[in-house]
Amino acid sequence: MSNILRRGRLDAAPDEEILKYTSSMEADRWIFDADILVDLAHTVMLKEQGIIRAEDCGKILSGLLQVREEGMDKLDFSYEDIHISLESRLIDLVGEDTGGRMHSGRSRNDEVATCIRLVLRDELLGLLEEIRALRKTLLALAEKHSETLMPGFTHLQHAQPTTLAHHLSAHAQALGRDFDRVLDAFSRVNLCPLGAAAFASTGFKLNRKRSSELLGFAGLLENSMDAVSSRDFLIECASVFTNLMINFSRMAEELVLWSTSEFGYIELDDMYASTSSIMPQKKNPDSAELMRGKTGVSVGALMSLITICKGLPLSYNRDLQEATPNIWRSVETVRASVRVMEGMYGSLKVRPDVLGSQATAGFTTATELADTFVRETGIPFRTAHQLVGILAREGCEPTLEKIDSISEVVLGEALSARGLTENLVKEALDPESNIRRRNAIGGPAPEEMGRYLAKQKTELELNEEEIATLKDSIDSSLEKLLSVVEEYRKG
Repeated sequence: MSNILRRGRLDAAPDEEILKYTSSMEADRWIFDADILVDLAHTVMLKEQGIIRAEDCGKILSGLLQVREEGMDKLDFSYEDIHISLESRLIDLVGEDTGGRMHSGRSRNDEVATCIRLVLRDELLGLLEEIRALRKTLLALAEKHSETLMPGFTHLQHAQPTTLAHHLSAHAQALGRDFDRVLDAFSRVNLCPLGAAAFASTGFKLNRKRSSELLGFAGLLENSMDAVSSRDFLIECASVFTNLMINFSRMAEELVLWSTSEFGYIELDDMYASTSSIMPQKKNPDSAELMRGKTGVSVGALMSLITICKGLPLSYNRDLQEATPNIWRSVETVRASVRVMEGMYGSLKVRPDVLGSQATAGFTTATELADTFVRETGIPFRTAHQLVGILAREGCEPTLEKIDSISEVVLGEALSARGLTENLVKEALDPESNIRRRNAIGGPAPEEMGRYLAKQKTELELNEEEIATLKDSIDSSLEKLLSVVEEYRKG
């Protein structure tokens, strides 16, 4: 059969190079199943609106189900996109007098926009489940290590004692915001552009709400021009993916550092490591390193999408064809990264003895010592800061005798005269005492951390319910669509 799209207005067929340059068939593998669903819903709606006959509807639906069963590889890849190739295959099966009616009141512009949204919302739901699983793993590990001491860092320098639980739950909290961003983006992805046609709607009496409901969308993109030409939802999702990957890159960097001989805090499972082709002793944290590198995929996809969409006049422009491969590449990378990160943390070997031995290295208890001066002697914090700074500079052991000698020079009197005792100094230098004191909201004290982790568990349960509600709504709609398809197919 001749090319059903080019046989009217156009005469010459594109040569092989032009076809390869303009074709989206390979990228369209992502939307094959979605395209079938869109065709099914549109055909059902056309029949219900009296735009096509029940007999033609039944044949079209049967043909579409056969195309779905055959799979995409049965389609003719000489067409420029999946939509025309699929329609051509349908016409081969049921004849043009029947199959040629399916596209009534519709354009590839609203069709592809709907397909992209269908696939992307499923990817977002999968991503939400995977983020939740990762957070659950992090929080379970944190609960196990609520009293495991470690040094906290600023500027990658030892700063104050903290716990591994405190550190891990910081990452979990950041991932909670990523979850919320994905969920928020989902609400704008889950809107239906179908029925907008090329951009100016259509003279056919379509029921856009019916098509939207059959496909499980939460609502319509009403303005037909905006519906077909907007790809801001792709930019938003790409931005969310980039934020998530940047968080992962930070986490991966820590895993790389912490697994070195210099740190020795953790050991990655062999599954996530490699060895050297020449140095047999090596255990390289390749998965974590690659995750840092794959962050560039998401950043690059975001930049590509922004550049593609910048300056495009309303309404549809073919430039937008180049947008979708970028979002598929980004979502594929980010979802794989979530699963790999969950696996790395789920199988991580922690070395509490090393972490604990490093908890006070670098005078990490200095802040608590200064705070103790303030609380017990009434001197200003800035003065206490100076006194402890001198202790640190001189590198001497912070005994009460040494503190008094420095205080006499700076203040003209000993702090022991103001109530500072050897026991108070000893307590200030104890890392466990440091941790117990930090029981303000969000602090590392075990009691406070227990409260926080319990709160996060409740949040995870609510997240699970949110995901289930969204999935149930979509699944229910698609089940109804297939039920109606079966009913109309049999006539």
